[in-house]
Amino acid sequence: MIFVTLEHILTHISFSIILIVIMIYLMNFLVYEIEELRNSSEKGMIATFLSITGFLVIRWISSGHFPLSNLYESLIFLSWSFSIIHMILYLGNPKLSAITALSAIFTQVFATSGLSTEMHQPAILVPALQSQWLMMHVSMMLLSYAALLCGSLLSVAFIVITFQKKIDFFLKNKNFLSLKKKRKLFLFGEMEYLSKKGSVFQNTDSLSFQNFYKYQFIQHLDYWSYRVINLGFTFLTIGILSGAVWANEAWGSYWNWDPKETWAFITWTIFAIYLHTRTNPKLKDKGTNSAFVASIGFLLIWICYFGINLLGIGFHSYGSFQLISN
Repeated sequence: MIFVTLEHILTHISFSIILIVIMIYLMNFLVYEIEELRNSSEKGMIATFLSITGFLVIRWISSGHFPLSNLYESLIFLSWSFSIIHMILYLGNPKLSAITALSAIFTQVFATSGLSTEMHQPAILVPALQSQWLMMHVSMMLLSYAALLCGSLLSVAFIVITFQKKIDFFLKNKNFLSLKKKRKLFLFGEMEYLSKKGSVFQNTDSLSFQNFYKYQFIQHLDYWSYRVINLGFTFLTIGILSGAVWANEAWGSYWNWDPKETWAFITWTIFAIYLHTRTNPKLKDKGTNSAFVASIGFLLIWICYFGINLLGIGFHSYGSFQLISN
């Protein structure tokens, strides 16, 4: 009973803290950036990480096995993994970590309020999961999901900001050509044009600084998305290989084309293509092309993780959904 109470307390503490952290991030990003608030938000993420770690340790002790036996436990572990990736990104570039914090709050909200209370309780492992490969395979897969989702989110942000920059550039050129046309038609239009041109020169320094800041931010998005996806791809490869060995022990075959296995292989292929586009010297505009591939991979990961569980078919049906019933 005491273990259940502690789990309940730690889960709600982590959820409450991460909700406050998200509000701080949005305030800093949309309204005004305050250094003290940003520092406190990172302390909050550390506290969230420690709370989830405590939950996993207590669940491990109370159940007698590593807590990855159902969808609820895997969501908590996924949120824990998001916290790790978030802290790594914060050490690299604090401004990028706000993007990945949204992933942690999504998994926490869904795990605590979107699933039935029966799934929150520890259960005896089914025979197929009673293996030493449980920790190796499932933890590697969930760590890979967290890293690939965070890296893909950075790629999506890269696409949005890059296209916004191109649209702004197009609109500025359009306005300039319109003013130039007026200059040829009207004398007073020419005077107005010269006046506006002078004001533009006065604001050149501030515009140049904004453009340089945006360019630098885009480069950081591209750099860290590649690094995080590379890490996630390594975890995914290890997870698939360890899963194949485990499948041979449990079912007598390394590969059965189970829906989960098939979508994991498709996801692996997409991110292999992503890495190829980044390393191929013949391809132009590697950042944008690879970001589009990563965006496709973002959707595939959710299909592999949630979509297959929603259907509840195949050898991995023990991780299927059991939503709250009204």
